[in-house]
Amino acid sequence: MIENARTAHTAAGLALEPRFVDALRARLPFVAEATIEAITAEVPDYVGALTGSMGATIEQAVQTALGAFLSLAGQARDADAGTPLQPALEGAYALGRGEARSGRSMDALLAAYRVGARTSWREMSATAVADGLPAVTVAQFAELVFAYIDQLSAASVAGHTDELATTGRVRQGYLERLGQELLHGQAPVEELVASAQRADWPVPATVTVLLVPSALTRSILPALPEETLALSGDLVGLAPPEPTTVLVVPELSAATRGQLLRRLGRAPAVVGPTRAWPDAPGSYRRAVRTAALVPAGRTGPVDTEEHLAALVLTADREALSDLRTRALAPLAGLRTGSAERLAETLRAWLLHQGRREDVAAHLLVHPQTVRYRMNQVRELFGDRLEDPQTVLELTLALGGDDSGGAGSPAVAPAV
Repeated sequence: MIENARTAHTAAGLALEPRFVDALRARLPFVAEATIEAITAEVPDYVGALTGSMGATIEQAVQTALGAFLSLAGQARDADAGTPLQPALEGAYALGRGEARSGRSMDALLAAYRVGARTSWREMSATAVADGLPAVTVAQFAELVFAYIDQLSAASVAGHTDELATTGRVRQGYLERLGQELLHGQAPVEELVASAQRADWPVPATVTVLLVPSALTRSILPALPEETLALSGDLVGLAPPEPTTVLVVPELSAATRGQLLRRLGRAPAVVGPTRAWPDAPGSYRRAVRTAALVPAGRTGPVDTEEHLAALVLTADREALSDLRTRALAPLAGLRTGSAERLAETLRAWLLHQGRREDVAAHLLVHPQTVRYRMNQVRELFGDRLEDPQTVLELTLALGGDDSGGAGSPAVAPAV
């Protein structure tokens, strides 16, 4: 930036005589005051913001910047422009960082620079002309004024950009740490609240955890609330076959949940249950368990709410296996094909509460076929089919969907 300032100074070819510099310097307090008034009046973002102690601070900063400019204007062309400019450029850089911390864009500050340049030039040029500054020198003076403002603007833009980058990196680190604490479920609520405050994350009433392929995260995030936390799966100990991103979505209502499932399209995301925000680990664990039940290659989102039965049945796989072995023991002596057909028929009979026509429609067979098979089942199970406990165990043993996924019947073949 200093090199650019030296170039502008040389291009202007200006070295004001000391008497002109002294006359302009005497007017600096008035010029600074007029500049502040113009900015306040013409830049909406600063209306009411440049009053009191802040207004005095900004006015002093304007005087400092103008003083540095006059020092530059009074130098010979081959002098080092960096000496008078450095404090002003550092001040402009700090001003840009301050604007970023205040949550304002650079638009307002750049507009203020434009208004300030115009006002300062009007006031200083009037003084210079009144003191007899030649017309050619006045033109060079104008060139230097606007080149100087460009340097200040560039310094402020750099400060604004650096602050946003720094703040963004720091906040992202806080957000990742919050997400890990939230999903691990070991931190007390008060610690989670403190972490949320550090990360500037508004604490929601509820959260819902989503598991999505990392390659699709960028396309899915626009459909989610801005406060959604995004964590790489390896940060929370998730090691699926493919890289996965864990999304913690705040305030997902029943209506917005349905909308989200539709907007996910063919993305193989897993949407966990909605929980009170400190109970996020429950939503996370449910999503992880459901993901393990989903067949490889499936497309489209998976709603964990639609897999509750399979989740219950597979909560203890060894216990389920033992239950199936005991409950279906009467079928164990049959050939594999016969055992599977009778198990399938018994399952449909239990699901449809013995309504033969419904069972036949479910199995796509004739009602007489259902009757024949159920007679065989009754011969094998006897009076136990009338026992509620046996019916419960058979229902659990044969529970699951028709696709051969988790919970579908497994009958040991005859040895």
